[in-house]
Amino acid sequence: MVARADLGVYVHIPFCATRCDYCAFATWTDRAHLIDEYLDACVTDVARRCADGRLTDAATVYFGGGTPSLVPADRLMRILDAVPRTHDAEVTVECNPDSIDATKLRTYRAAGVTRVSLGVQSTQPHVLAALGRTHDRANVARAVDAIGAAGLSTFNLDVIAGTAGESDADFEATLEDVLGFDPPHVSVYGLTVEPGTPLERRVAAGDVAAPDPDVQADRYLRADARLTARGLGWYEVSNWARAGHECRHNQGYWAGADCVAIGAAAHGHDAVAGTRTWNAPLPERYVERIRAGSSPEVGHETADPEARARELLGLALRTRDGARVDRTPTVHDLEALGLVTYTDGAAVLTARGRLLATEVTLRILGDGAETRIGTRYDGLPIPEPARPT
Repeated sequence: MVARADLGVYVHIPFCATRCDYCAFATWTDRAHLIDEYLDACVTDVARRCADGRLTDAATVYFGGGTPSLVPADRLMRILDAVPRTHDAEVTVECNPDSIDATKLRTYRAAGVTRVSLGVQSTQPHVLAALGRTHDRANVARAVDAIGAAGLSTFNLDVIAGTAGESDADFEATLEDVLGFDPPHVSVYGLTVEPGTPLERRVAAGDVAAPDPDVQADRYLRADARLTARGLGWYEVSNWARAGHECRHNQGYWAGADCVAIGAAAHGHDAVAGTRTWNAPLPERYVERIRAGSSPEVGHETADPEARARELLGLALRTRDGARVDRTPTVHDLEALGLVTYTDGAAVLTARGRLLATEVTLRILGDGAETRIGTRYDGLPIPEPARPT
């Protein structure tokens, strides 16, 4: 494999203290006894991929989960130590306000971590309870203070919009609190009801209402206005940042860059071949395969050139740079509807257009999405964020 300037490494840490009601990611609360051997397996996996040439100097490394901050910091950083990196590599660790402290953060920074992503979701107690979160606003404040004290150069705060029981005033209060922490990066996601989650069961039983897409859309626009006014520019449908604080790892996903997958259920991507791979989903199976000297990969798919081009267009359209397309009658119509702007050969979503990102993409690709696009966005959810699994 030739060294790539944009090569990313995703490391999945599947352990959590508790499982949030809305979470559909590959995470477990009953596998703590596997932590040490799992982290050892990740180190071995990295070493093998370096030896066979698949992992060269990485431009970005992202520890996701799960709750990476739940495991011992020195053990987690052994994985990072094994990853060859460029001199200016971005290294992100996802953290929970309940499980992060100054000591862990100093260990991260000393090992080369440059960025932390903190799962805030809300600062209102009843909204956090509805999400199954165990932290509170005070924990977030302590975590942000610790990030600054550790000298980390940048961080992100995650927010979720549309939880049952969350009022407009609750969402405004969360935005005010989040902006009060002076973050250089904020992500805002619309709550989705994922199959197999406790939230899905509660919605199906009628215990809680499903998220209202109109309410989510209104809150998205409100968040966009507030964040933009504070100097955080949108650069992807669900992400805002000050200049220079964008998440380079996620930008790699949206640009279709190479990504090496480490850990259970992690997905990798070979940009040249157009191939995606995925690892054994259970942590114990991942450990077994590494111990046996086998590849952790249990599946792959290769997109044909046309499908790949369509996917890349859709990903590009989600970003502030937009998608390079001809100014066809369809694009002209989308401009007239106020859903895109067209400048220097690229179609860029407007704030309202971002609420219809999937439908706008389908229209540009000519898939007959015309009946789903009008001058209103009622009934359409905030597009799902592009995120590793």
